[in-house]
Amino acid sequence: MTQTKKYMNLPIPVKRALGSLGQNLRNARRRRRIPSALLAERASISRTTLVKVESGDPGVSMGIYAKVLMALGMIDNLAALAEVSNDSIGLTLEEERLPERIRQKSIGNNRTS
Repeated sequence: MTQTKKYMNLPIPVKRALGSLGQNLRNARRRRRIPSALLAERASISRTTLVKVESGDPGVSMGIYAKVLMALGMIDNLAALAEVSNDSIGLTLEEERLPERIRQKSIGNNRTS
């Protein structure tokens, strides 16, 4: 299977998310007035790879995306992706499993005199 065919099978939401990420990274670079050659150098990648990152290419490794985020000063955003506070589905499921009533355990004969 060729690389192109492998990535054509990606779900549409994944393609959209990667495209948005690439566009957001490109916009962040442009807002900072950083030429692509300089950002590529700071991230220790080639300009060709940076073009792929900025186009949301799914063949680019997560590590490369992380290096670009770091070079832009945005690496903390990567760590926040799966934080508990951003997991609304997980929090809802957890809340549904909370007990309705909590009983206090009996103390028994653990008294000291």
